[in-house]
Amino acid sequence: MLSVALVEPEIPQNTGNIARLCAVANTPLHIVGVTGFRMDDRAVRRAGLDYWSEVAITRHRDLDELRAAQPEAQLLYFSTKGERSIWDYDFRVDDCLVFGSETRGLPNTLLRENWERCLTIPMLNPNVRSLNLANAVSIALYEALRQLHQGSRSADGSGSDESSSSLSASR
Repeated sequence: MLSVALVEPEIPQNTGNIARLCAVANTPLHIVGVTGFRMDDRAVRRAGLDYWSEVAITRHRDLDELRAAQPEAQLLYFSTKGERSIWDYDFRVDDCLVFGSETRGLPNTLLRENWERCLTIPMLNPNVRSLNLANAVSIALYEALRQLHQGSRSADGSGSDESSSSLSASR
């Protein structure tokens, strides 16, 4: 199953927003390592609103523990240093989208060791160095979902290709 992992997140509001995103996308969230806040922090709870019961959150001591918990998953590492765009990657249903902390990102050694699985989100303005973590997770997760569910829903949301054809014909 597609999942999201945050490695040592530092800002409670980002983690809360990502938890809410994972709840609405029905996607498990993994928190890896030490956070820069307590998970019961008021700011993280407020950012997730009343959706905390709707997201499956698992804590892991380190990336090795994350890998062991998801042996079938392919871990994809997101970084501004990556060269392969999410637009050029074919996501799989068992991918785990891994993001580093807001200020440090993922360790360079980890990126080098897994370069073929490092992805980046294209940034069209060369004067802006990065996206907010919650925004980056949103973009990556919904690109993966778009690819994985392409063709499974019609334009009117009915899930039938036939409905989509009749909708087009009536315009």
